[in-house]
Amino acid sequence: MVSMLTLLILVIVVALVFDYINGFHDAANAIATVVSTGVLPVRTAVILAGILNFIGAITGTAVAKTIASGFAEPMIVTQVVVLAALIGACIWNLLTWWYGIPSSSSHALIGGLAGAVVAHAGISAFNWGTLTDKVLIPLVLSPLAGFTIAFLFMIALLWVVRAFKPVTVQRGSRRLQLISACMMAFSHGSNDAQKAMGIITLALVSFMAAGYTGLPESMLPVDKGVPTWVVFSCAAAIGLGTMAGGKRIIKTMGAKIIRITPLQGFAAETAGTATILTASAMGVPVSTTHCISACIMGVGASKRLSAVRWGVAGNIVLAWVLTIPASAGFAFLSLLGLRAIFGDNA
Repeated sequence: MVSMLTLLILVIVVALVFDYINGFHDAANAIATVVSTGVLPVRTAVILAGILNFIGAITGTAVAKTIASGFAEPMIVTQVVVLAALIGACIWNLLTWWYGIPSSSSHALIGGLAGAVVAHAGISAFNWGTLTDKVLIPLVLSPLAGFTIAFLFMIALLWVVRAFKPVTVQRGSRRLQLISACMMAFSHGSNDAQKAMGIITLALVSFMAAGYTGLPESMLPVDKGVPTWVVFSCAAAIGLGTMAGGKRIIKTMGAKIIRITPLQGFAAETAGTATILTASAMGVPVSTTHCISACIMGVGASKRLSAVRWGVAGNIVLAWVLTIPASAGFAFLSLLGLRAIFGDNA
């Protein structure tokens, strides 16, 4: 019989693996445009993005608290449920990474949690109201906001730079894009790293609620807050994952949606940063992938609608729609398999 402490440690390890996968899966969110325009080489860009992901990740925990307590009561969430949720999310992330599709790691995790909770305790055990308010509505609104902000910002930039020589605009926009890429990496860390923080905190609260012991008090959450060691562990995992790259998705986002210029890259990243940081402050676990993809579409559409490769964009949107149900399905099946392995502990 596997002890609850052993299961908890396994959950923490898998959560950090998920966070690492999230980093290399979503590395493109921050650096796709800056790499595709030649402002930075891939190696330099991923190292810089990894450092800024780490810094962004330690700036707040509002999103983590939503994940930890908003979707299901810790009393009904076992360690095996959390483990199944993580496995479902990892499977979907790896599939979409392999095919170069920029899907949402955030929504994969939430979908995984939904599938695992339903498999364990039934449909009513999952908080569908929180899913609607904190995920599904932002799923629609955040890309729309990003697209609109990027579209209008790009038009404003074109109006501002119209009096300058093209070579001056090119040189200045390359410098600005370097700054915006750093801001985008920071904002990505501020939102995405907190998903793993939240899931580890949920596992810790569940461990405490079930009456188990074996961990020092300094490692446990107080009033469902996120322990400091969890914050720094997750920040390090996503930072290292980002440094590992993600070239397949970088290619899709940096070149296949539109042929992007440094000025367009600056506009897209600035709009994406504004959208994501607003969501992070509100504790809303938005998809950074959705936001930056929509922003790239927005800057492309500001030139002309035909500048956007809508076939590629359509495939991305299809992945957005499928992410939650697909990861939920993988998590549901994972829980059934884990039940056969762990028996009563499930």
